[in-house]
Amino acid sequence: MDFPINDLMDQELCRRKLFDLLHPDGHSCPRCGAREGLNIHRRHPETPVVDYRCKACRRVFNMFTGTQSQGTHLNPAQILLILRGFAQGVPTAKLARELAISRQHLLKLRHRIQVNALDAADHSTLPEDQAEADEMYQNAGEERNTAH
Repeated sequence: MDFPINDLMDQELCRRKLFDLLHPDGHSCPRCGAREGLNIHRRHPETPVVDYRCKACRRVFNMFTGTQSQGTHLNPAQILLILRGFAQGVPTAKLARELAISRQHLLKLRHRIQVNALDAADHSTLPEDQAEADEMYQNAGEERNTAH
């Protein structure tokens, strides 16, 4: 049985957590980079997401502008639950049912996040021929060989 835990989430706490994940260095205007003069332009009554207007260039934006979640109709709690579910390997169909979201939409989002994560991953080779795990395995093998 699936349980809709989305109703139990504190939207403001989720908004702050998501903001910190999306903007670890703080908020700035996506157009001109200004960090000062970001005034509240509009509050949406159905969501804790706030639109800001940059005093320097007059751009209106929110915390999702310029991110993977730009244009989303999901609230911060749903986004965090989706990310949590993806990280835990929850099947897309189950997560879609729990959050009352289209499975196809969620699957596209999962694929987009996976592609971005793969692109951002470090693909460089290790600096030495052996990694620490290899050394541990090699030492364990030597201990086994000497025990016989």
